[in-house]
Amino acid sequence: MHTRARVTALLATALLTAVVAAGSLLVAHPAVSAAPAPTRIMPLGDSITGSPGCWRALLWNRLQSAGYTNVDFVGTLPPQGCGVPYDGDNEGHGGILATTMADQNQLPPWLSATRPDIVLMHLGTNDVWSGRSTETILVAFGKLVDQMRASNPSIRILLAQIIPMNPSSCPDCGNRVVALNNAIPAWAAARSTAQSPIVVVDQWTGFTTATDTGDGVHPNAAGDQKMSDQWFPKLTSVLTGATPTTGPTGGPTATPTRTPTTAPTGPSGGCSATYKVVGEWQDGFQGELTIRNTGSTTSTGWTARLVFPNGQTIPGAPWGAVVTARNGSDISLRNESYNGRLGPNATATAGFLGGWSGTNGAPAVSCALT
Repeated sequence: MHTRARVTALLATALLTAVVAAGSLLVAHPAVSAAPAPTRIMPLGDSITGSPGCWRALLWNRLQSAGYTNVDFVGTLPPQGCGVPYDGDNEGHGGILATTMADQNQLPPWLSATRPDIVLMHLGTNDVWSGRSTETILVAFGKLVDQMRASNPSIRILLAQIIPMNPSSCPDCGNRVVALNNAIPAWAAARSTAQSPIVVVDQWTGFTTATDTGDGVHPNAAGDQKMSDQWFPKLTSVLTGATPTTGPTGGPTATPTRTPTTAPTGPSGGCSATYKVVGEWQDGFQGELTIRNTGSTTSTGWTARLVFPNGQTIPGAPWGAVVTARNGSDISLRNESYNGRLGPNATATAGFLGGWSGTNGAPAVSCALT
């Protein structure tokens, strides 16, 4: 019996020692947590993004050099040769229109295949070239953004004001790009949310078709460098969790030759309108109209009227507004589909390119809310 008791005691001691040792091992060697998943970034656009779109190579390598190594460029299209190693997956589809992409629901399967956290979106060049209106392009942008958020409710979107274009076959394309780019900041601000922000990236300013493209449309090496330089600060701000500014509020403009003038109006039905000249050059100018809800209820839309005193004209389509009547220098406008809803003290901005001769006096302006 004494021998059996000693054996039992020895076994119990050995078991206790093993348990303590195992516990020590567990304490001394905690489980190693998994590395965070890389941030998935989709470059989305047309041939400027994908054929070959070497701004992506410059941007990716700059991110690596700056320490942003846990990123993954994604897309269903493979990389094209840019002379340097880089992560070249992308959704840069040559010749594609934003309106076609939206109308034919081409984006959702690309999103399902790649699951991006961030989208770098440079779209609209082929829409402009094909004569699509600014309003039509922005409606397409809205559908694409909705599809992105259906794929990932917290997706972050960097939306470019596109580079200039001056193809020999489209003499009006330059002004159409200006109209689109000027409408983008207000549109983006209206669609941006805290969960899924839209950040405007100004790819227009400082880019010159004569020196930064080979054909008036597609960037050359100098143009690729400029595009990379514009993407980088906004993208890194998003990657680090900062909230970058949404970009320029007025978009591309010509350099003014005189001090801009302002002509405010008194309120009319809870609405006030303010006009100013943003830029002026020989025989032409860029005007801007700001509509403010001075009432206490939210509007569903607005109308405005400009009556110029010196024979000025607005021959083309404005951005941020739709022309409803045009009688020489007497222009009537209404809101676009995306900027008619104004809460108390909220504003909407419209802009246009006009013509003048001799004197460019400020118009009488008025507005009303609906």
